[in-house]
Amino acid sequence: MYHGRFKGTHYEAGFKWGELLYKNNNIISNKHTFIITEERKKFANQCLIIYEKYYPEILEEIKGIADGQKDSYENLYTFLLSMYCFEFNNHCTCMALKDNNNIILGRNSDFLVELEKLYMNCLYKLNNVYSFNGNTTAFVEMEDGINEYGLAIGLTFIYPKIINIGLNAGMIVRYLLEKCKTTDEAIENLKTLPIASQQTLTIADSTGNIVIVECNSKDIEVIKPNEDGNFVTIANEFNSQSMRKYNNYNIDNWKAKERYEVAYNSLKRNKNNFSVELVKEVLSGKYGFMCQYERKTNADTVWSVIYDTKNKRIYKVEGNPSRKKFKEDKRLKFS
Repeated sequence: MYHGRFKGTHYEAGFKWGELLYKNNNIISNKHTFIITEERKKFANQCLIIYEKYYPEILEEIKGIADGQKDSYENLYTFLLSMYCFEFNNHCTCMALKDNNNIILGRNSDFLVELEKLYMNCLYKLNNVYSFNGNTTAFVEMEDGINEYGLAIGLTFIYPKIINIGLNAGMIVRYLLEKCKTTDEAIENLKTLPIASQQTLTIADSTGNIVIVECNSKDIEVIKPNEDGNFVTIANEFNSQSMRKYNNYNIDNWKAKERYEVAYNSLKRNKNNFSVELVKEVLSGKYGFMCQYERKTNADTVWSVIYDTKNKRIYKVEGNPSRKKFKEDKRLKFS
């Protein structure tokens, strides 16, 4: 897993990363997952107009990466802007919980073992946006993170049954981390954005406002904790009645339903004993299947992270939490 620290402009951050990968002979366009088709080109070019309006900074960062890699900007934005909108093997489990002493977001990222060396933890402190610490399998796009104000967000990917031009899942997470301080602010911003892909966002802020947002290009559903306790959890399927019609049940979701049920039942049974340690146990599979993949199948939990938004602390495992221990990451300076 790469560790990047970026400051300055978005372009400068992108160039630094692209140059670093180039020097280590990691050319993004040489990877077998770098897929460019005429369909994706057409889609990305349509999305480009949306990014120019809503998020031009990220295009500057992509230009920087392309220049640092000595590669094609058009091919790189085609790949990145169409990501999550066509089949993508990203699977994960998210949860958020709170009580008088805790406000916690936890997430496992399950992905392909063969690409582990390209996964990245990023510490961004860029001009004119909020600083954040985030993790990704998708270069400039973030899959989880927490910003300087204690806003934490975790993504779960939903197979793209419908798509439209707009911002994709990882770009949305990055956008919200850079521009929002609270859960309410993140929801309001999300409602103004054209959305390209299908995803859920688990969001928690330092005041204890925790939600899951299930969304795609047509609908947005905000899910709050129910009478079972002060928690929410999700895997790789929509759970709300209004969004279930967008699920695709004919694909391999890496035991998404089982992961969701294990997380939900574990938190429900322990709703009077919330703690960082409990979340570590759930994510590491103590209460049932969560991360117990066989690496020889090329599937594994490639990182696990816990954001303690109340106490402004970050705990992370680079690898599978059933085999490795969580360590605290103290690098982000909170406001």
